[in-house]
Parts: sequence; structure tokens; C-alpha cells
Amino acid sequence: MTGDARARLLEELSAVSRRYMASYALFNQAVADRLGLHPTDLQCLNLLTLEGGPVTTGRIAELTGLTTGSATRLVDRLERAGYVVRERDAGDRRRVLVATVPEKSAEFGRMWERLSGGWSALFDDLDDAELALIIGHMRRTVEFSGEQIARLRADKA
Repeated sequence: MTGDARARLLEELSAVSRRYMASYALFNQAVADRLGLHPTDLQCLNLLTLEGGPVTTGRIAELTGLTTGSATRLVDRLERAGYVVRERDAGDRRRVLVATVPEKSAEFGRMWERLSGGWSALFDDLDDAELALIIGHMRRTVEFSGEQIARLRADKA
């Protein structure tokens, strides 16, 4: 591939990526609106369901990149909305853990299932190597985004 052809592909990738991110942000906003949540709260809830159990507010700050104070306010909002509860850690009563409410998590899961009905069909014509390529790209993107978030918050951009 010539340098010009690659440059055109990279330019197209940049434009498509920007549209993809905007599309997802708008989708996230619509889902958050439907559930009566702030978009950041919705994504925190999403991340909490991936954690596999209760976590500290400090862990929520790590997951979201928020300060601990902002993470505490986020947990307050999710608690008021009925999506999480605070509970004492059985192993260390001084620690407070944030746990998702199973019924509300199930409601959240059902909404994702309804909305993502055709999502997996997008990949039906891809072979395993192509799926692995997409997964690798998404993992690198998540890592890169985390680094950029840290950089922006450290005001080194």
C-alpha cells in the first residue's frame, strides 16, 4: 500500500472513529434519559455490573477516573435512584462497599438486551481472526482512552 493510500485510510478511520464515538455518546445519553440517570452514572452502573461484586467508592473513582468526592456524589445519585446500596464489608467493618441492587441490575440488563437485539448479527459474517482483531482494537482503545483521560485530568494535554 502506498503512503497516499494509507494516509487516506487513516483519515477515513479518523472520521469514522469520531462518528462512532459521537453515535455512542448520543446512544448513551438516550439510554440514560430513559432510565432517569446521568450518562456518567449509567456508565458507572455498567462498569459496576462488570466488576463481579461490591466495590469501594475508591474503586469507583478508579473505574471512572473521577475524584473520590465526585465518585461519592455519583454513588449518592445511584443510591437515590435505587440502583446501588452501601453495605459494610463483612471482613472489615470500617470499609463501606457499594453493591448493585439485583432487581435494578436485571432491569438494566433487560434494557440492554432489548436494545442490542441485532448487535451480535453485525458480526455474523466475520471469521474468528476478524473478531479477534476487533477485540484487540477495542482493548487497545480502552487502554489508550484511559491514558488520555488521565492526561487530560492531570492537565498535561
